[in-house]
Amino acid sequence: MPARHFPVRPNLDQLKHQAKELLREVRRGDAEAVATVRAHHPKPPAVEETKLAHAQHALARSYGLASWPRLVLACRITDAICRDDADTVRDLVARRPELLSESARGVPGCNWGPPMSYAANLGRGRIVAMLRELGAADLQFAFDRACLQGQLDTARQLHALGARPVPGSVMGPAETQNAHGLALQLELGATIGDEHGHRLAPVAMLLETYTRNPAGKHGCLEIFEGHGIALPRTAPMAVHRGRVDLLDELLRNDPSLLDRTFTHAEIYPPELGCNADETLALHGTPIAGGTLLHLCVDYGELAIARWLLERGADVDARASVDADGFGGHTALFGCAVSQPYRCSLPIAVDLATLLLDRGADPNARASLRKALRFVADETLHEYRDVTPLAWGKRFHDQDWVDPAVLALLTARGERE
Repeated sequence: MPARHFPVRPNLDQLKHQAKELLREVRRGDAEAVATVRAHHPKPPAVEETKLAHAQHALARSYGLASWPRLVLACRITDAICRDDADTVRDLVARRPELLSESARGVPGCNWGPPMSYAANLGRGRIVAMLRELGAADLQFAFDRACLQGQLDTARQLHALGARPVPGSVMGPAETQNAHGLALQLELGATIGDEHGHRLAPVAMLLETYTRNPAGKHGCLEIFEGHGIALPRTAPMAVHRGRVDLLDELLRNDPSLLDRTFTHAEIYPPELGCNADETLALHGTPIAGGTLLHLCVDYGELAIARWLLERGADVDARASVDADGFGGHTALFGCAVSQPYRCSLPIAVDLATLLLDRGADPNARASLRKALRFVADETLHEYRDVTPLAWGKRFHDQDWVDPAVLALLTARGERE
């Protein structure tokens, strides 16, 4: 696995600055910078002999690319595709025809694929057509990526060129919670199931995915139900579906649902194919053992959170505590270390504002532990007796931490 994540749309100017800064740090004798060059340059020079070309080469390889020139090429072709500059894409491919089958980002196995698939992700139909004429062969992968990203016109264009849904095609839009892409796949003849024919696999994917797209998730669940998937009539499922009407009915029959906590299996039903391994339900702040309000914060369900509070939900209700003493956190913790923020859904600060305005205690304390999945560091980390602010500041992967929420907590007088 590369030491660094190469962006979907890399910025060449920023990468040039990174290489120059790496060189400066090496020349200052910074141990981490020296180690980076030694780890990623095939023939690392002595510190005093390190030049910019060495730093550039080591930086490129730390991102998983073969060389600095390949990094530059990746930046140029992805930038041209993003700008819908078909002429520049054509020129780059003409100079290096093997680009048609290489990852556009230069990283082997990159899930955005070769240039035609990269263009399909972004709905760049002109570039898709041009690259197909030049001999691009990733037709099926490009179709799957267009459906995954909800680029329906491009998906139909690729279908007209010969792409077809294949077993497991619906897993992509389930992963991205894209109801439009899912509907198109089914319209074009896809079946519900993964590549092995497991019918519930896309439902489990939809519920457990890293993606946070509330409206798309609601739509996908309605589509699945319309195709015969029986969804349990439970309060957590009502939140998954965005169904306030169903929540209202359930709460009228059992008002205790408002404040009770729910197990992992109740939130992620095994009868829908969900995994018993809690780490495979992807979150920032744990929600197993949480209340409906905890679920709303993690899923970005602002309207339902407001509805629950209006009906008397305890804004400081605590998650259950496990046998080792971990848990007991309030919903506010989920605003600081936030899966919606990680997925660029700008709602964590709105949720935090709602909770604080309704009287949430910014100085509530709890002990939490967390192991992230599908990241460089999958080890279990423990945080004892932390406030929401401390939870965010100390969290081991700051990509999940919303700085706007931390600023809000500080402004509201939270102490670490």
